Amino acid sequence: MKIVDLLHKQGINLNISPASKNECINELVDLMDKTGNLNNKEEYKKAILAREELSTTGIGDGIAIPHGKTKAVKQASLAAAVSKKGVDYDSLDGMPAHLFFMIAVPDNSDNLHLEVLARLSTILMDESFRTSLINCTDKDEFLRLIDEKEAEKFPDEPRKEASVSNDGYRVLAVTACPTGIAHTYMAAESLENKGKEMGVSIKVETNGSGGAKNVLTKEEIKNAECIIIAADKNVEMARFDGKRVIKTKVADGIHKATELIEKATNGSAPIYHHEGGSEDNSEIESEGIGRQIYKHLMNGVSHMLPFVIGGGILIALAFLFDTFNPANPSGFGSGTPLAAFFMKVGGSSFGFMLPILAGYIAMSIADRPGLAVGFVGGFIAKEGITFASAFDPKVAVVSGGFLGALFAGFLAGYLVLALKKIFNALPETLEGLKPTLLYPVFGILLVGLIMIAVNPFFGAINTGLTNGLNSMGGTSKVLLGIVVAGMMAIDMGGPFNKAAYVFGTASLSASMAAGNQNGFLIMAAVMAGGMVPPLAIALCTTFFGNRFTENERKSGITNYIMGLSFITEGAIPFAAADPIRVIPSCIVGSATAGAISMLFNCTLMAPHGGIFVVPVIGNPFGYIAAVVIGAIVGMIIMAILKKPIRK
Repeated sequence: MKIVDLLHKQGINLNISPASKNECINELVDLMDKTGNLNNKEEYKKAILAREELSTTGIGDGIAIPHGKTKAVKQASLAAAVSKKGVDYDSLDGMPAHLFFMIAVPDNSDNLHLEVLARLSTILMDESFRTSLINCTDKDEFLRLIDEKEAEKFPDEPRKEASVSNDGYRVLAVTACPTGIAHTYMAAESLENKGKEMGVSIKVETNGSGGAKNVLTKEEIKNAECIIIAADKNVEMARFDGKRVIKTKVADGIHKATELIEKATNGSAPIYHHEGGSEDNSEIESEGIGRQIYKHLMNGVSHMLPFVIGGGILIALAFLFDTFNPANPSGFGSGTPLAAFFMKVGGSSFGFMLPILAGYIAMSIADRPGLAVGFVGGFIAKEGITFASAFDPKVAVVSGGFLGALFAGFLAGYLVLALKKIFNALPETLEGLKPTLLYPVFGILLVGLIMIAVNPFFGAINTGLTNGLNSMGGTSKVLLGIVVAGMMAIDMGGPFNKAAYVFGTASLSASMAAGNQNGFLIMAAVMAGGMVPPLAIALCTTFFGNRFTENERKSGITNYIMGLSFITEGAIPFAAADPIRVIPSCIVGSATAGAISMLFNCTLMAPHGGIFVVPVIGNPFGYIAAVVIGAIVGMIIMAILKKPIRK
C-alpha cells in the first residue's frame, strides 16, 4: 500500500505550532479525525498515548511517526503535519521534531502499521527530501513529492493507471437529469474523460429516459473509494450506505468534473449513511431548502413527462385527423372514429399527468410509502373535489390543476415523513404493518381531508389565471411569449427552462379541459423558444465559422438536428464554453421567436416534437417563420459578440 493512498488533504497541516509533545499529539489526532476514518477519537488517542509510553516515536533527524492500532479505526489512514520552528518530542537524538506522520490502522490489520513504518522510514532517509517536505507550503505539492520519492525508492511497483484494477474502479458515479436526455449523458462523458486524463479509473451509471444503463454492481461499490452522484433528481441511495459519497447537481458533472474527481480521490468526501443521521453525513444532507424542493419537483416532472408527451401528441393527432364541425365545436377531436380513438387513448395518458406528478414528488420525499398517498392527493386536485361536491354530485367543481397537484405532492411526502416519526414509537413486532397498513390508511385519509379543504383555493387561482389569459390583448400576449420563450434559453434544460416548459404543458392541459386556445398559444411560444438556441448556434458555426474551433464547427452540425427536434440541451457545450456571448444571444433569439409566434397567433396542441409536429400547429408557416427569424437574430448577435479566432 502506497503512502499517498493513505494520505488525504484534510489530514494534512503544513504549519502547526504546538508548544509541547502533548499538544502536537492532540493536533495530529484532530487531523486524523478529519479524514473520517475514526470510529472513536478518544479511544484512538488512548492507543497513541499507550504506544508513546512504551518508547518515544520521535525517531530523530527531525521526524516523529506516532502510530496506533485499535478497533477505533475504520480503515488504514495517515495524517501529516509540519512544524517550521520544531517541537520537543522526546526524540531519540534529543533534537526538535519538524516532520510528523501519524498512522492509524484497524485492530484486525495484521502488521500493516509496520509496513507503513518501513516505507516511511525508507523514503525519509534522504535529508534533501525531508527538507523539501518541511519547506513545502502546498498540500498538492506535498503529496506529489511523496509520490515521486516512493516511485524512486520502489521502482518495481506500478504507477497509478486509469485502467481497472483487480479490485474494480477507484471512483463510481451516477448521473441523472429530470428528462434523462442530454445532461445525463453529457455529465457521464465529462466525468469519464476527466478520469482518463487524471489516471483515475471511473465507471458512470446513467439514469436516462430509457432506464439505468451501465449499472453499478455490489462488488464495484464495495471496492470503490468514493461515489459521485451528479443528479437533479433522486436516485437509489441505499446501496451506497457506508461509502464516501459526493452529491451535487448534474451541471457540476459537466462543468466541474476535475474538482469532483479530485475530491473523490483525496478522501475528503463524507461517509453516507442511509436512514439515520450521522455527523459524517451532514455535508450530504445539508442541501439548501431550495435545492431539495427543486430535486423533489424534478423527480415528479421527469416521471410525468412521458405521459404528457405521449398523450399530448396523440391528442394532437386526433385534432389533425378530425374535421371541424361549427355546429359542435366542443366535439372537435372526436368527430371521426379515428380521431375519437386517438383522443381517447391520448386523453387517458394525459389524465395521469397530475396524479403521477404528485405521486413521484411524494415518493422523492418519503420513499415508497409516499407514492400511493401522493397519487391520491394528485387525483383529488385534478378532479377538484370539495366537501360540497363530495356530498352532492351536482355541485360544480373547478380542478386544482397543476398548482394543486404540486401542493398535494409535497403535502403527501411530508405527511408520510411525519407518520414515520409518529409510528417509530410502536413495537418492532408491528414493523411489517407500517408500509402495508398504517402509512397508506392514515396518509390517504389525511391527504384527502386536507386536499378537499384547499381545493376551492387552487380552483380560484386557476379560474383567475384563465380569466387573465382570456382578457389579454395582442400586446400582452406578445409580452408573455417573450418571457416564456426567453426563459427556455436562460439555462437550456435547467430550472428556468423547466419552469417555462412545465408552465406551457400545464397551460396546454388547462386549454384542453376548458376548450380555449390560450394554452395552445403558450405551448407554441415555449417550443419555439426551445428550438432556437441550438439552431442559432448551428447557423453561426456554418456562416461565421471563423468564430469557432474546428471541433466546435463539427459539433455545430448536430445542433441542426437538436434544434429541429426541440432538444435545447444541444446548445449547452457552446454556452458553457462562452456563456457571456452565447447565452444572451440565444435568449434574444428565443424571445424574438416567442413574440412572433404569439403575434401570428400560432397554436400547438402537442407538448413536444419540434418540426415533426408542424402538421398539428395552427398557422404552421407563421410558426416556421418565427423559429427561423429567432434563430437568425440569435446567430447575428452571436456573430457580433464573438470575435474571429486567430490561428
